[in-house]
Amino acid sequence: AVAAAMRLGAVLSALRPALPLLLGLSLGCSLSLLRASWSHGAAEERCLAPGPPALPARGAPPEAAEGRPVPGHEDFRPRIVPYYRDPNKPYKKVLRTRYIQTELGFHERLFVAVLTSKATLNTLAVAVNKTVAHHFPRLLYFTGLRSAKVPHGMVLVAHGDERPIWLMYETMNYIHQHFGSDYDWFYIMQDDTYAQAEQVKALVTHLSINQDVYLGRAEEFIGGDEQARYCHGGFGYLLSRSLLLKLHPHLDSCRNEILSVRPDEWLGRCIIDFLGITCVSQLQGQHYHTYELAKNTEPEKEEEEEFQAALAVHPVSDMTLMYRLHKQFSRIQLDRVYQEIQDLQMQIRNLTALTPAGEAGVTWPVGINAPFLPKSRFEVISWDYFTEQHLFSCPDGSPKCELSGASKADISEIIESAVEQLNRLYQPLLRFSKRQLLNGYRRFDPTRGMEYTLDLLLEAATQKGHSRVLAKRVSLVRPLSKVEIIPMPYVTEATRVQLVLPLTVQDLDFVANFLDMFAMNTLDTHDNALLTLLFIYHPYDAQRVGQVDVFAGVKAMVGELEKRYAEVKIPWISVKTEVPSQVKLMDIVSKKHPVDTLFFLASVWTEINMEFLNRCRMNTISNWQVFFPVHFQEFNPALVYRGEQTASSNTDFLRDGHFDRHSFAEACFYNSDYMTARTKLAADILDRDEVLESMEVFDVFLHYSGLHLFRAVEPGLVQKYTLRSCNPRLSEELYHRCVLSNLEGLASRSHLAMALFEQEQANST
Repeated sequence: AVAAAMRLGAVLSALRPALPLLLGLSLGCSLSLLRASWSHGAAEERCLAPGPPALPARGAPPEAAEGRPVPGHEDFRPRIVPYYRDPNKPYKKVLRTRYIQTELGFHERLFVAVLTSKATLNTLAVAVNKTVAHHFPRLLYFTGLRSAKVPHGMVLVAHGDERPIWLMYETMNYIHQHFGSDYDWFYIMQDDTYAQAEQVKALVTHLSINQDVYLGRAEEFIGGDEQARYCHGGFGYLLSRSLLLKLHPHLDSCRNEILSVRPDEWLGRCIIDFLGITCVSQLQGQHYHTYELAKNTEPEKEEEEEFQAALAVHPVSDMTLMYRLHKQFSRIQLDRVYQEIQDLQMQIRNLTALTPAGEAGVTWPVGINAPFLPKSRFEVISWDYFTEQHLFSCPDGSPKCELSGASKADISEIIESAVEQLNRLYQPLLRFSKRQLLNGYRRFDPTRGMEYTLDLLLEAATQKGHSRVLAKRVSLVRPLSKVEIIPMPYVTEATRVQLVLPLTVQDLDFVANFLDMFAMNTLDTHDNALLTLLFIYHPYDAQRVGQVDVFAGVKAMVGELEKRYAEVKIPWISVKTEVPSQVKLMDIVSKKHPVDTLFFLASVWTEINMEFLNRCRMNTISNWQVFFPVHFQEFNPALVYRGEQTASSNTDFLRDGHFDRHSFAEACFYNSDYMTARTKLAADILDRDEVLESMEVFDVFLHYSGLHLFRAVEPGLVQKYTLRSCNPRLSEELYHRCVLSNLEGLASRSHLAMALFEQEQANST
């Protein structure tokens, strides 16, 4: 017994560390079993409860009452549908729509039609165009007869008949035929109506497009016995797309059956008789406010609430009154915006006081993002110093340049604004006037806008006439405004690119690599690109071309390419000149190609690839934009690596080099744009052809085209290092740019410093 007790004690002592674990497991298992029995018992009681069987919900099939899964009512689970194409059927390329919104079935928001006449087209219609046209996305003018000259910037549709009813009938037909499937809302107004464009645009954003809408100023018909109303045309009215689609089949019947003198009454009667819809002045909680002008009204003195809330004002008798109304409503809208800004700033201050940062968390100006905080010295945004006459941070890198153009206008406006704000803050006690700008600093902060710090020498005058000169530092911010998307014409990646490659004798060593890259990246991939070679002969070489052709090797390589690719033809053009002016060479090429040709003016060091050719197509827009890419120039490997193995990994892409901003050799443009600019240049220089030797194609577009010049870095254009030969016969500016390109393309400052250091060490030893 004593032995047994000793063995039991030994076992318990061995199990003592594990007792808490065993007790926890036992307790957990017991509670789990107990809960399972309770749940099972409750379920049995619910299933066996006496009474009639439970009925399924309204609309549910009988299987739902029995607990079986119902087809179509199971839980949604996403499935991946594999793509399958029948191999027996020929492949047919899917044609995509031009815009994604067309493919998704989206519509534009608002279309505006202005009814005018031949008598008022050059007066009231022009005033409407100058006041509201830039606010509406699409605006057309409809008239019976057109004048001899249509005002600039107006899209006019003439129906050929001045009868009011006929004009309304033809206008509704035209809108339905050309724009009925593209827009959700149609706003129709007269040229003697002033409409607040932004208010009208805001109105349609709050209305549902699922209803038939006929919204405007509701008026009684002549006689006034009916409950129905029509919308007065003088104050404009809004039609929904669904109503226009339903109304169109009945327009012919309305023209034949309804007699009326006023076109707005005729349209209202047509909508009421055939659709049963009457004009309303409010819908879905939105009110269409209007205001009727009396004779000899002074818009500047109108302070009635009805006037300030009006979306449309009628009648406007002349152009001057239209402009005065626009000025008054713009002032009213501006006052509202300033008041909203003040209210929002007050709310921001009140809420910021409740945050952990307290009042110290309020940024200046209130509501504008706080200044950018750099995380390292490489992220510090530098300040540019300026005076009223000079800028000490110049685009060309020079330490000092004269203040002119947009920069001068910007600084003048900032100084005037600073003095105005000081007077607003201290009047009537003090009146400030500027004596001199002592110091000026500005920098662009991408998170908030342009920041300015001004040291002003001011003369402060009191109410009693005492004055004193003092210096005061002020800080100003020109915040970034609302970002707008600039509309651009439509372009595709299917446009054929015509490569033009000028070649001189100095370029012969690099032609083979260019042709190999062209064949690999365009001919093998069947890219829509062609190549034209331009052989530039020196007069001495041109005389000996019968005995020794310096470009014979290049012509042989071209022949090999044409044999390898039977469908490809690579033409060449021979030119004899001592000074290979880029403009003169382009004149020759331009005459041999159609006007719609997209040129890519390349250099022999360019490595053509599909990625860049697509960007050339997308960034070049006929009659709109030309593209001058900045290629990436690799440094001299002898200075960068100094005998070490050249890095070839992908992580070193675009590392040992720089974007050569001095080179304008590559360019993408349409032949029609070049011919237009070249014609203006010819009229300017007359017969002074020597001027062309100092110009490049970039200069032609910059000074004589009026197009957008898109100059951007292009990582798809990578050029190996080579020492370019600079022709001293070119102009001084072109020769200087060529020399700078060679010097900056040697190596970076760190590489050059290391090379000098190693050379000094070698010389010292």
